Amino acid sequence: MPKPDPAGSHTTRRRFRRVEQHVRKQDLIRATLDCVAEKGLQAATVREVAVRAGVTNGLIRHYFACKDQMIYEAYRVTMQEMIVMARSAASAAQSPRDRLRIFIEANLTEPVLDIRRLTLWASFISRIHVDVTMAEIHREGYLGYCREFEAMLGDVLREAGRASSPDLCRRYAIKLNAIIDGLWLEGCLASELFQGDALAAIGIEAAEAVLGLSLREKLVEPQRLRAVAGE
Repeated sequence: MPKPDPAGSHTTRRRFRRVEQHVRKQDLIRATLDCVAEKGLQAATVREVAVRAGVTNGLIRHYFACKDQMIYEAYRVTMQEMIVMARSAASAAQSPRDRLRIFIEANLTEPVLDIRRLTLWASFISRIHVDVTMAEIHREGYLGYCREFEAMLGDVLREAGRASSPDLCRRYAIKLNAIIDGLWLEGCLASELFQGDALAAIGIEAAEAVLGLSLREKLVEPQRLRAVAGE
């Protein structure tokens, strides 16, 4: 007579399947990103992704209803990864200023600063004005990035004894996001022009000018910087 399964064995198998399916889906997203980076969006077909991932077309359709859904997930992952990498770099910081400074630096150095990521971003961004779902994913990523900034800015301003209203933090977040976007583009396109951490240093200097406080010192910021910030 067969022995009954130990208690919880079915639950364990279900959890294992969920993990296995998650890994398989991530592998397919990686294959999609490889296709887009090397050949562009049009070349990222179900057939091409299947070949790269070493699976059948049918298996891909088990995870994604169509090519567009693969592209949507790939874009979402691209946006999320950059935020997660910068957040992780700043997670061990000892003070609010250190956290904000490291977050900015992480966005302007490798691996976030990377020509492949720029290629992917440029490919996806070209669809935003013609695809409502792509526009929603972009908006979701942008707002998530701004929320990261807003939380850190609130901590920094409070530590400095400054006003830290949600509206003020939001305005600062939009400004800093725009600065980083511009520098990130320049750094990816012309990395040979920026030696070492030069680009990150420029980003920190720009952020300090906007905020009117130093992110590299614990001293009270000079009045000159506060005047630049308009407070």
